[in-house]
Parts: sequence; structure tokens; C-alpha cells
Amino acid sequence: MASGMELALMEARYAAERGEVPVGAVVLGPDGAVLAQAGNRVEELNDPSAHAEMLVMRAALQARGGQRLADCTLVVTLEPCPMCAAALAHFRVGRVLFGAYDPKGGGVEHGARLPFRAEALHRPEIIGGVRERESAALLKSFFQNLRQPGAGEESGRGG
Repeated sequence: MASGMELALMEARYAAERGEVPVGAVVLGPDGAVLAQAGNRVEELNDPSAHAEMLVMRAALQARGGQRLADCTLVVTLEPCPMCAAALAHFRVGRVLFGAYDPKGGGVEHGARLPFRAEALHRPEIIGGVRERESAALLKSFFQNLRQPGAGEESGRGG
């Protein structure tokens, strides 16, 4: 059986194949079962909030009912942005494992550092750098390919 991060990496690869920024995410239930998995769908849905994290948190709640994911783990290939970091608090995610750090666009370990602010609504356990090299390599390759002559325009972070 694949690990949560392996599934998230797989979703990130699928996202890249669709022309999306390669970010994948999975929500694991308290028993480790996969409740939801997704990759970015910003371009496909024409929705700047369709980050992998947002999609899987919504889907996990639909799958299990309720309004909270306090006993769940979110596994994502890139440090969540400020929007997703704020959503972690509202969904009350219990633990977050992420791959690549995002010094420019992150909202957990970088930037706003939302889970660590004194006024944070909720503070999930945060573990960064899980299979960091693989996650970062997917992103680097994706953006290098976009910069090739004749490639499409860079579409933004999307994850």
C-alpha cells in the first residue's frame, strides 16, 4: 500500500500532466485510511482556490460528514500557502505533513506563519520536509519546462 506522501506525489504528477502546478494532497483518517486525494485544479476549474489542499479537505468532510478534521492528517507536496494555511485552522486539521518548503509563497513555515501566530484559531502539528527533494524536483521541472521557448506562460503558484 502506498504511503500518504507517495499518493500526494502521484497526484502532483497527474496535475503536471494536466498543465497544473504539480501539487498533490491527501487526507488520511485516524486509522490511516485515505479519505480524499487530489491535485491542483486551478486551471481546469478556472478557480484560484482549487488548490490540492482545499480540494481534499472539502472532499474529506463530504466523505465522513461533520465540520472538522481534528483526528486527520493532511499530506501535501508543497508547504501550504496563506489561504490554505488559514483553511487548516477552520477545518481544524490535526496534523500536516508537507514536502517542499515555499519561501516565497508559503504560509506555514514562511510568510505569515499562520499556525504559529498567537491569535491562531487552531494549531495543527506541522512536519515539513517529508520527501522534500522529490516534491521540489517536480516543481522545478514543471517551471523549467514552462520557461522553454514556445512553452505556455507561467500561470502562478496554484498550490
